[in-house]
Amino acid sequence: MMAMFRSFVSAAQLRHQQHQSGEAAAAAAAAVVAAAAAGGPGDSVESQFSCPICLEVYHKPVSIASCAHTFCGECLQPCLQVSSPLCPLCRMPFDPKKVERSSNVEKQLSSYKAPCRGCSKKVTLIKMRSHISSCSKVHEQMANCPKFVPIVPTSQPIPSNIPNRSTFVCPYCGARNLDQQELVKHCLESHRSDPNRVVCPVCAAMPWGDPSYKSSNFLQHLLHRHKFSYDTFVDYSIDEDAALQAALALSLTEN
Repeated sequence: MMAMFRSFVSAAQLRHQQHQSGEAAAAAAAAVVAAAAAGGPGDSVESQFSCPICLEVYHKPVSIASCAHTFCGECLQPCLQVSSPLCPLCRMPFDPKKVERSSNVEKQLSSYKAPCRGCSKKVTLIKMRSHISSCSKVHEQMANCPKFVPIVPTSQPIPSNIPNRSTFVCPYCGARNLDQQELVKHCLESHRSDPNRVVCPVCAAMPWGDPSYKSSNFLQHLLHRHKFSYDTFVDYSIDEDAALQAALALSLTEN
């Protein structure tokens, strides 16, 4: 929601800060702040300290040692749950054991201030998230954001019988509105020791899914079968046989 707010309220483009260590990082950050204060070209101070995934000011920032890219700790967490993680920004493989909390970035978040995009009050970056969540001006601007209207209207009816394959219900406790990554994170944190056999809500929502099949080890099933979102790779409009034939035909065209 807040990412949508940024796209409407701010015309500034996101540029990822090139993180360095020690005095070099401090000097680079100071230069960014000085440029923004001087009104020169470039992004705002806030955007320079924003996570490339959620587009919000860093929260408990962590840095990948091999490429030095920084993310919110929670945003990077799904990548750490796969066997061969890739940096979400540059796609470089990295060792999950060499991801460290970025104390240098945290120090900068405590040092610099930026104006709230709603009320313009200057807030320390480390407190920006909590301020925005309670700022009445921000909520007012979000409520007044223009609704999406297609450039070319369509006469096709909107289907009403398409199953929900975007959010799921936890099969253990019934927690709702969890997307695939949130479902994995929730189950790992809250139900790691639960011995019950449950139906996978992701598989059950798929055209080929069996809503009565219970996984013997649901957590392992989540980690091995649901590392990616199906809608990235699957065409739901064709059946399983057609999908297999399409995959075989595509494999013949590749070296």
